[in-house]
Amino acid sequence: MVIATNFIPVPATPIIGSFLPSLPLDSLFSTQGIMIMLLAAYAGAMWMFLSSAPKVYTVMVSDLEIARQLYEGLLNLPVAEVPLHYYYNYEQTIGATGIDPLYMSASSNFAPKTMNNGNDGLWYQLKKNTQLHIITGASLGSKNQQRHVCFDHDCLELILMRVETRGLKLKIRNHKPLNFLVKDYDGRIIEMAEVAG
Repeated sequence: MVIATNFIPVPATPIIGSFLPSLPLDSLFSTQGIMIMLLAAYAGAMWMFLSSAPKVYTVMVSDLEIARQLYEGLLNLPVAEVPLHYYYNYEQTIGATGIDPLYMSASSNFAPKTMNNGNDGLWYQLKKNTQLHIITGASLGSKNQQRHVCFDHDCLELILMRVETRGLKLKIRNHKPLNFLVKDYDGRIIEMAEVAG
């Protein structure tokens, strides 16, 4: 069985011109026009890359091993891969200029070189498209208690919810800025503190 069809030739200029009515076709395919199209394609690709990247919360802790025991052991957070945008130094200066010296360890040398590598610290999956990046740099609290410092209220709210669902002993000291204490199975008190920046 043969079906007869009629094809009507359509010039390419009106179709392309309908999308870009202000650009004549010859300027669109000029060197400058091709460069503009390449830049637009690159911007679109970067937008898609960054919009699909997971949200990352950073928490500074006084002891990385005790933090590992808390987040992996007690809170049962799965270990996450380092997000690709951290390989491109996306987090270089987040919070670096506004950190209160009270929360910094006396032995910590907090220079930009300490944040250059996204692989430093611990990475956990907090929610579907949300990760937790644990780094060192917080000072010890009173009576040498562990301190975990975060600049984001939502991050600490998620951690608090996880602590509550796991049935750990806790004491909320303040709601704004959020500050609460968690007791681990070894009897250590860990302070979770939001830094209003």
